[in-house]
Amino acid sequence: MSLSSRRILVVDQNQSTGQALQALLASWGYEALFEDDGPPSLESILKADPTVIIDSNSLAADERFTVLRDLKAQPQGVPVILLAGSGLLEMAKRAVKEEFAYHYFEQPVDADKLRVALDRAVELTETRRENEVLRRELENRGAFGELVGSSPVMREIYSLVEQIAPSSASVLITGESGTGKELVARTIHQLSPRHDRPFFGINCSAIPESLMESELFGHEKGAFTGAASRRPGCFELAEGGTLLLDEISEMPAMLQSKLLRVIEERSVRRLGSRKEIDVDVRILAATNQDPQEAIAKGTLREDLLYRLNVFRIHLPALKERKEDLPLLAQYLVTKLAEKHSRPARFLSPAAISALQFHAWPGNVRELRNVIERAVVICSGEEIERHHFAPYPIDQRERLRNEDTITFPVGTPIEEVERQMIVRTLKKTKNNKTRAAELLGISLKTLHNKLNLYRERGQLDAE
Repeated sequence: MSLSSRRILVVDQNQSTGQALQALLASWGYEALFEDDGPPSLESILKADPTVIIDSNSLAADERFTVLRDLKAQPQGVPVILLAGSGLLEMAKRAVKEEFAYHYFEQPVDADKLRVALDRAVELTETRRENEVLRRELENRGAFGELVGSSPVMREIYSLVEQIAPSSASVLITGESGTGKELVARTIHQLSPRHDRPFFGINCSAIPESLMESELFGHEKGAFTGAASRRPGCFELAEGGTLLLDEISEMPAMLQSKLLRVIEERSVRRLGSRKEIDVDVRILAATNQDPQEAIAKGTLREDLLYRLNVFRIHLPALKERKEDLPLLAQYLVTKLAEKHSRPARFLSPAAISALQFHAWPGNVRELRNVIERAVVICSGEEIERHHFAPYPIDQRERLRNEDTITFPVGTPIEEVERQMIVRTLKKTKNNKTRAAELLGISLKTLHNKLNLYRERGQLDAE
């Protein structure tokens, strides 16, 4: 954390107590600025750029909440901790209740409690500032953390993630396999005040039922055959952070009941132990099934769904947001070329066209695999259509109506012409005379075009 993110503005007309607080904050590693001229103006606060304000003046001032309201209206509102003197306690409670202040303390202040509140307020400011950076990134590049796309549906998801991330509310993430549900969960964690604590994910469909309870809640030594030592479960491993329960509808019914108890009581008991362990974990759940259908089939408890579904984020299939594909493919090329130290930098128009025609039943995960293979085998900067072979993109493209060709907006004219010629030849079973007639060009022009495509290596890719 940079020094600027630990700048605390102390506002106190009593110079001796203000300087004492300033010294205390400095001993905690904070940069403390001192203001003793009464309640500061909004302009002076913005110029100082504090992370948190500790204020013992505003409650007694005539304007009282004016500066607090002005701060709240700022895009990155600065948390204000109020120190309430004699007779001002009710005023401090009102300030917090009306959300003009972050927290209050009655004077004299308990230093340990102040430090805890201050650390949390700093985390809140850091989260807000990180969100602002990501918001600008989204506006400029169509990206939000590791989520990529500028389609309306993705922008709605970004907005919802941004709103719910700072809270501790449970979230249910739904969508087909490969749509990026774990990426959404990680983004929520990264934007939350828990971002410096563990993120732990468990796939409920990948663990045998006999081991699932131990994975979730842990076990004591000797709890069952093979339990040679004590082992903490996922809830303990994710303490203070976030736990993702992927494919929640695949969890055995008995464990769903125990999970519901843990969520309600915020405590777990290891297998073989009578001791309850308090846990502070934010729970995110994901499923590729429709929750109501899972309830109807008996694979998901209705009461558990209500606990998990405080907020719901549904990720669309890739085929439902094809307009995001060029940006998403380019993002993957850049990321994977760096990972594998390869020269690939971008995709040719023909390569993008082929990707646009594909149905992508495996969604973003399938696209990533295709791009990764192309990046590895590409020896130059530009990924061509043939770099996707032997992946069956062409085969799936041919499932379209043979008499219809669809081009995405922005396809170069030369590529449109090439595909029209090649498809017409296929339709006429390579009868060049007939193809030339259908295309309205001379046979000589057709031969010249085909020779050019062969020289460029574009004919064999078909």
